[in-house]
Amino acid sequence: MKKKWLRIILAVAVFAMVLGALAACGGASPTAAPAATQPPPTKAAAPTQAPTKAPAATKAPTQAPAPTQSSNANKLPDLHGKHITVAVENAYPPFNFINKETGKPEGWDYDTVREICKRINCVPEFKQASWDGIFPAMQAGEYDMLADGVTITPERAKIVDFSEPYVTIGQVLLVRADEKGTLEDFKKDSSKIIGTQIGTTNEIVAKKTFPPDRVKSFEDFGGAIMALLSGDIDGVVIDNVTATGFMKENPGKLKIAAQITSDEKLGFVFPPGSPLKDAVNAALESMKADGTLQALNKKWGLVAGGESEQGQKLPDLHGKHITVAVENAYPPFNFINKETGKPEGWDYDTVREICKRINCVPEFKQASWDGIFPAMQAGEYDMLADGVTITPERAKIVDFSEPYVTIGQVLLVRADEKGTLEDFKKDSSKIIGTQIGTTNEIVAKKTFPPDRVKSFEDFGGAIMALLSGDIDGVVIDNVTATGFMKENPGKLKIAAQITSDEKLGFVFPPGSPLKDAVNAAIESMKADGTLQALNKKWGLTQ
Repeated sequence: MKKKWLRIILAVAVFAMVLGALAACGGASPTAAPAATQPPPTKAAAPTQAPTKAPAATKAPTQAPAPTQSSNANKLPDLHGKHITVAVENAYPPFNFINKETGKPEGWDYDTVREICKRINCVPEFKQASWDGIFPAMQAGEYDMLADGVTITPERAKIVDFSEPYVTIGQVLLVRADEKGTLEDFKKDSSKIIGTQIGTTNEIVAKKTFPPDRVKSFEDFGGAIMALLSGDIDGVVIDNVTATGFMKENPGKLKIAAQITSDEKLGFVFPPGSPLKDAVNAALESMKADGTLQALNKKWGLVAGGESEQGQKLPDLHGKHITVAVENAYPPFNFINKETGKPEGWDYDTVREICKRINCVPEFKQASWDGIFPAMQAGEYDMLADGVTITPERAKIVDFSEPYVTIGQVLLVRADEKGTLEDFKKDSSKIIGTQIGTTNEIVAKKTFPPDRVKSFEDFGGAIMALLSGDIDGVVIDNVTATGFMKENPGKLKIAAQITSDEKLGFVFPPGSPLKDAVNAAIESMKADGTLQALNKKWGLTQ
């Protein structure tokens, strides 16, 4: 498939330099802070192995296709880069916590709020806050948003606003692994002491389920679990997400004896009447629709079917910095956002996700497609992320990851074209465009007489020629074709599918040990739905 967008990029870049230098890749990241002393309403065990977590580039061509779903492409509210303060505890895994190995904050809240802000064009500024007194603080507008795995209750809703729920959890009775008693046995046995956390919905459920004088409330769930393991108490009322986390932290020592409730909805918190609530709700709906929310929930263990990334026993690269070559001119894989001047795309999202899982730090480096394979063969970069088709010829000089998506080649024509693929093959007057030095060019010359194939420096030029009537069709991959159709509504259509078997992968120098680590991360992303969600988000799949 592809390679290289418009050489017109150069001209646009010169013009852009007159207006001002393009901004380098990057976004606001929270400052690591010490763990909060006051615990949250429900709490999950710290994972056993937490992972860690571009230069200015030429302007992308104006006619390049936009990704299916970028920050401003969804008809979602646009907050115009507004900075919003987001309260977190940094002491409530898997929602927010300090990674013990890196000293940096991470968790479901960080991933999800950043994704929300990408969609509605805002910049999150995470602020560590204590759970104690957080609702009066939110009521007073001290923060724009609270992200802390908060249960939505009628009492709380009297003083703050909530988002739509992002997950529904339940309360369980967690016991030692050798415990034989049932929930009814625990209710009847007056010697059984039940632990929980003070000031939480767990405490409310515990005192409704068991006699209050048998409920012992701890400052945090860590203390309750330690008391359970030591035999000082006999069970803990805790949410199912957190219970699973503690079970992973203490393999073979704990089990869930019973489900007590299954109807607690969690949401983000806002000051009363905050206009941010509706914007966040719109982003959440879009994330539900494209599978991103489900993937994040699975990834961090909020729902069944996936594990938190820390529980996957993936390779650990110990914070190694890796250089990742990108063109910044190949949407939806990598490109410069015309509105922000910053690079983004499927490659950025996916490589960052991979590095979070295998504990590496990606350093994106802009590189030209021309000569990239000899550069990779020589080890000039650790990895190439550029929507590269895996071919036997290329595999002779570089290594490829496992495929992350399979695409096909199509014939893209003007919307008023009546001819079929067979008509195009037979009509000697039909001129077919494509991009030079790509697998598209190979397919075009196999499908049509080579003397009727006109190869352009980039697909932007081919599409311009098609729209102007200089050529009659373009052989192009289906992902890019869809992008150009969206950029030119009502002017283009796909006349025919030519192939459907091109597998795309990341590229590595020969023998690179990074390949196996990346493959392991890709497999875990397939398993928990994250890869599918990213592919849908950026339009690689329907």
